[in-house]
Amino acid sequence: MLTALPLSRLLFLVLAIVVAVGPGCSGQSFRLKAVGTNGAITVVIDSVDWNGRVGELVRSRLSPIIETFPMPERMFELESRSVATQSDYDRVTAQKNLVFVASLEDSSGVARILESAFSPGALDAVRRGQPAFVVRDDLWRRDQNVVYLAAATTEQLEELVDRAAPEIRDLFNRAERERLEADMFGRGRQHDLEAILMESHDFRVQVQHDYLIAADTTSFVWLRRILADTWRSVFVHYIEYANPVLIEPDWIYAIRDSLARTFLRGNVGGFVQTDYRRPLETREVDFLDRYALETRGLWHMVGPDDEGEIVEYGMGGPFVNYTFYDQESGRIYMIDGMVFAPGFEKREFVRQLEVIAYTFASRADTESQVVADSRHPTESRVIEG
Repeated sequence: MLTALPLSRLLFLVLAIVVAVGPGCSGQSFRLKAVGTNGAITVVIDSVDWNGRVGELVRSRLSPIIETFPMPERMFELESRSVATQSDYDRVTAQKNLVFVASLEDSSGVARILESAFSPGALDAVRRGQPAFVVRDDLWRRDQNVVYLAAATTEQLEELVDRAAPEIRDLFNRAERERLEADMFGRGRQHDLEAILMESHDFRVQVQHDYLIAADTTSFVWLRRILADTWRSVFVHYIEYANPVLIEPDWIYAIRDSLARTFLRGNVGGFVQTDYRRPLETREVDFLDRYALETRGLWHMVGPDDEGEIVEYGMGGPFVNYTFYDQESGRIYMIDGMVFAPGFEKREFVRQLEVIAYTFASRADTESQVVADSRHPTESRVIEG
């Protein structure tokens, strides 16, 4: 069995000696763009592995069930592919999210691909018991993320999949957000509204063309996108001269419910409340180089009945919340996105709200970017293969 190593150490050791082969990167912008459905990952793996313990781990660890949705959904849609012919290979290498998984003791076509992608020194390290977790961007096409997972034996491969999965999930989530951001704001963006946010509140988030301001107070802004059968919303709240030690789960839940009861109200007297009948998930994240707590859960609309008791009003959905301290301004910020989409899968809607949250910029962020741009007005980036 593989001696346990910290994943960062494993990654460093392998990346130091791996050389993946691929086409030259000069003329990058003229290469074809990778294809694939939003939120989908193509797993290139032998059918025996896919139907065995390795495949079980790939499915459960790489694409776990999202517990904070009304109905079960996977974090990603996984599609397994094997490679037996050149046409198989050509179809696979056109995809935007790719994971190659194999043990070198196999005789499968996937194992042979991994062998061809590594330098002799890297292959020797893998065969001696050092599993390989390697990431390559834009390997065959633009806008492509490729992950190699290789080990000497099936048992070592199982351990590698289990340990590497959280980092792989984060990698593909970031890639999906970047692609969505280009798509969401490339077709229309309300720069004037963003300027108003900056002028009035010293921050901005990027605003799609069909969002409107539903509420705007001293320290609270609510943006909504209302369509015929769905809506999405994002609110931003901030506290001046704040103490960052306040940021802990119970405090976040209480502030969110207080804001929702005050501002997020329905047409017949109801208001939004966190649905505590299902567990919330709160974890530490790096949010734009700031320590933050990310909370995911469900909301529902509640309100008083004829006797004054608070009862459920019959609508709800998932939310994602980022709460963090901004040192430059001395503020605690809370950015919260909600989805109402009955009859629809929620994953990509929630991911869109994540994208909006991650476009947050304070006044100091914006001014720093202006200074950086002025210092390097003609900077170019050379991409080498």
